[in-house]
Amino acid sequence: MKRKDKAAPFVPIEIHVGTVDDERGVLGILSIQTTEGLLDIALDEQAADAILKAVNTIKAKLGPA
Repeated sequence: MKRKDKAAPFVPIEIHVGTVDDERGVLGILSIQTTEGLLDIALDEQAADAILKAVNTIKAKLGPA
């Protein structure tokens, strides 16, 4: 994904996780308080796996922990 205009990144301040049940099953909720406000993301299993893979890719590029 290439952006032409770059916005300043949101800086996470707090991260909370939880789950909710609905008629289709369980959804994970990733709630991130940022410098710009609250960002709530509902995740099914496939979306959670994609987020996990993306974060692991970024983490690998950051160097050893």
